[in-house]
Amino acid sequence: MRSDREEALRQREYIRLTQEILKKQELEKGRKLTFHIETFGCQMNARDSEKFAGILTEIGYEKADREEDADLVLYNTCTVRENANLKVYGHLGKLYHEKKTSNPDMKIAICGCMMQEPDEVALVRQKYSFVRLVFGTHNLFKLAELLYRTETEKGMIVDVWEGTDEIVEDLPAIRKYPFKAGVNIMFGCNNFCSYCIVPYVRGRERSREPEEILEEIRGLAHDGVREVMLLGQNVNSYGKGLERPTSFAALLEEVEKIGGIERIRFMTSHPKDLSDELIAVMGRSKKICNHFHLPLQSGSDPVLKRMNRHYTKAQYLALVEKLRAAVPDISVTTDIIVGFPGETESDFEETLDVVRRVRFQSAFTFLYSKRTGTPAASFEDQVSEEVAKARFDRLLKLVQEIAAEESGKLTGKVLPVLAEEINQQDHALLTGRLTDNSVVHFPGTEKEIGSILQVRLDECKGFYYLGSRV
Repeated sequence: MRSDREEALRQREYIRLTQEILKKQELEKGRKLTFHIETFGCQMNARDSEKFAGILTEIGYEKADREEDADLVLYNTCTVRENANLKVYGHLGKLYHEKKTSNPDMKIAICGCMMQEPDEVALVRQKYSFVRLVFGTHNLFKLAELLYRTETEKGMIVDVWEGTDEIVEDLPAIRKYPFKAGVNIMFGCNNFCSYCIVPYVRGRERSREPEEILEEIRGLAHDGVREVMLLGQNVNSYGKGLERPTSFAALLEEVEKIGGIERIRFMTSHPKDLSDELIAVMGRSKKICNHFHLPLQSGSDPVLKRMNRHYTKAQYLALVEKLRAAVPDISVTTDIIVGFPGETESDFEETLDVVRRVRFQSAFTFLYSKRTGTPAASFEDQVSEEVAKARFDRLLKLVQEIAAEESGKLTGKVLPVLAEEINQQDHALLTGRLTDNSVVHFPGTEKEIGSILQVRLDECKGFYYLGSRV
């Protein structure tokens, strides 16, 4: 079996081979060929798409802003909810018309979580035969090799692995922002929450070696990156499967030592694996941002048990108390599912009680929908759509009321803001973020993007601040 470094070298050879083919095609067409990546889903998918963009750019493609203008279109799919699949098929239908009428040589590829489902692959084979390439989540690093195969083999190329132990990261990537970057520290999930398809499509947990992660972050710091986000389906369980087990807290302490890195973020965390060690590290850190996304899903113990979440309402509340004791100004955000099978009015009131007691800065709220392939899809006592929607509206109203009450607490303070981009509504302003993830608009110039600037928060507009320079 090849080592991860050997596989990376092998893929770089395929990049070279595909470069040669692309150059010939460019001569024939008299222009550069273009690519467009459409990303669905989570920040790990976004990070994967940065790798795809790096590989395609090194091969010689140029980026197209619109999929209909591209010679190669790549859909990096999500399958957490079934409507995500429907979005992809909607895009495919539209793109088929473009391919047929405007660009018959257009090459279409689909990858990611959705393609780990055999039924979806079968549907693509049957109804979308114009798709040229299909691959899943475990062999994303093979993009150059798979593109080479599309040039040397006929028909639809389907290369979907059931699982893998390989982690191949030493390949090109193009970041959306030059001053901040996502870093994968682990892949997969072992939790098997009863409503979630992720463990089935992303596979079991696999952690990268700490030194590989630290080496990557040192390289990012050398390139001018000031903020890193450590990514994994459950970062709190990082390191458990390594030959020399370590902890996420220990990894964070090593990242903190890297010069040039000024902000450290991470997601996603699972409450059952949130350790006192991690909370203590956050409490004494000078670089870890004071924002913690801690999914609740439900405040009802019976519902949490049916969800297979492995914690109780009381345990969740105790974790939030510990976090706030260690980091008094921490911003806590969450995910909540409404209408899970068997959820009663009493169960829902328990969720509202947690929202009132924790006072989340924001919450991503979701109506439960059956996800084929998960245990919860076959649970009895499915909540009616009418009842679930009414509860969802009540939850959203409460979340928004509390967020409005909590907003503005920083008004008048001078705080460091990472300038991220020119404000889209007023080009005399920059848009940036506080370490608690709040958005701030303030005066600045394009050359200051990527800098951490001192800004006075003059006025709160609900979900963002207006500031002035100090």
